[in-house]
Parts: sequence; structure tokens; C-alpha cells
Amino acid sequence: MHTAAVKGKKVFPGTLVGVSRVVVDVVLKPEISDPQGQAVLGALGRLGHDSVRSVRQGKHFVLEVDGTPDEAELKQIAETLLANPVIEDVELHLASE
Repeated sequence: MHTAAVKGKKVFPGTLVGVSRVVVDVVLKPEISDPQGQAVLGALGRLGHDSVRSVRQGKHFVLEVDGTPDEAELKQIAETLLANPVIEDVELHLASE
């Protein structure tokens, strides 16, 4: 694989320079029933994976943001468009370089 150098860092083909990657994970709050998670847990047990005690399903979003991400803006985006804050929790993960 060919790499290039931008500001002293290795950059792989297809990498957007000057763009930050932000991961937003959305899961149901613990007090909200999760039928899909329960179905997966049941299937795991039937397949012999008895060590798994809980499964919660969720959504995973990857945002590419120009420049330095504004955490407050990202939180607002996540809570108004990507999640329902009444029943879901949001976690923001800023990709490290």
C-alpha cells in the first residue's frame, strides 16, 4: 500500500486530509426494554455461548467533519437527529490521530 506524507504524518490513499472522524453510538437506556437484544441473547444461549449475560442493540454512526470537531455541536446533532434522548443514550467518540 502506498502512503504519502502530509504535515509529517503518513496518509493512506482514500484518507481525507483536514477531516476528523467522529463515531456516535446510540443505545437504548438501561430501563428501556430491548426485545432485539433479548432475541440475540436467546440465540447465543442456544448456540452454546452461555458466558454472555446481556445484549443491548444500538446504532453506530460515523461522521466525517471538516476541521476540528465542535463537541457541543456534535452532541446537539446526535440528540436531535440521530437519537431519541427520551429512550436512548448517546456516546461520542472522537477518533485519535
